[in-house]
Amino acid sequence: MINKRLLIKNLLSHNDENSFYDKKQKLSLDAKDGKAKFLKHICALSNSNPENNSYIVIGIEDEENKIMGVDFYDDSKIQNLVNAYLKNPPKIEYENVPFPSLQRHKVIGLVTIHPNNKITSLLKNTWKYRKGTTFYRRGSNSIPSQGNFELRNTNKDIVEAIEKNARNNIELTLDGVFDFINNHKPAYKPQYKVFNEQFVLCWAGEKKVINGEEFFSRVDIELINEQVKLFFSALDDVQISYNNQSFIITEYIYLGLEKQEELYPLEKTIINFKENGKHDIVKEFLFTPPKFDIHIIQQLYNNCNSIVHKTENNIPLSIIEQANVLRLPTNYLICYLHGYIDVSKQLRKVKNYIRALDNKTTYIKYKEAMRVIRKVQYH
Repeated sequence: MINKRLLIKNLLSHNDENSFYDKKQKLSLDAKDGKAKFLKHICALSNSNPENNSYIVIGIEDEENKIMGVDFYDDSKIQNLVNAYLKNPPKIEYENVPFPSLQRHKVIGLVTIHPNNKITSLLKNTWKYRKGTTFYRRGSNSIPSQGNFELRNTNKDIVEAIEKNARNNIELTLDGVFDFINNHKPAYKPQYKVFNEQFVLCWAGEKKVINGEEFFSRVDIELINEQVKLFFSALDDVQISYNNQSFIITEYIYLGLEKQEELYPLEKTIINFKENGKHDIVKEFLFTPPKFDIHIIQQLYNNCNSIVHKTENNIPLSIIEQANVLRLPTNYLICYLHGYIDVSKQLRKVKNYIRALDNKTTYIKYKEAMRVIRKVQYH
């Protein structure tokens, strides 16, 4: 098994990006140009590495190679984006890799592009890049091919050496378990379980009982062998169960108007550990959104838009509006679930205002609302 934290360190030791790896400070998949640039790099790395993995490391300050970190990104549907826009799309994986120097909610993103030994090109227009364009890597640049393009294998030996040097061992595994336990408060009851005598999984969370059922919040789950964070949630309530072969996470969200909030199941994640030393992750979308009176929702939507307009134009908010800002992400999410599809655009307009509030819970709710919107869009 490859220790992904060690792999990232080995990649970063090649200080300049090259034809088998790239580094970014962040991804901006919600913006047209950010999505297009990401697809360009996937296309170029795939074409330049037909017989070996290639990588994109996210959360790195480029000039000084400094580890900055990004928010946990829990959506495996990034493959759908690649499939929709690329001809002969490679299989890709996005993994969240914790580093001791980062805050608990920050990780380094690792995108692995698996080889498919086929020429990959754009299946449709995206931003300024035209349908049919084939990209490849020249040094640290992803550039369009001029004329006929041929696959060439130039990185296989060096990438295999980097991956070999990142193989896990008992010392790294034990250090990872102790680090996890020491980095979580005793109240979160950090613990571990070994699956199939190979996989070590650690988890921690703040236990609560709701209507006689056991839930956890502030949940953190890591696969220690690979140093990958499998799940992280700051607010949502989560149920956890496991058997000898599987670890099961069922995620819930609170939704409702004012004091009428209820728990709704959002998604189930099943981590299956196999006898052949491999594991897979299966996700089942469970969410059925609540429905409210359309006239109430229209009024709620108008009130939210009024707050956004005032914050954009530096108009003072009333006392009632100041209180409503704390519920703005949740209220906008409810509006989105009733057909107001411009909600994510409106939320992004007020992002910086919410981030600057003394009440940091509102910004966490903003990120949770955007995450739920993304999940609903994919399904």
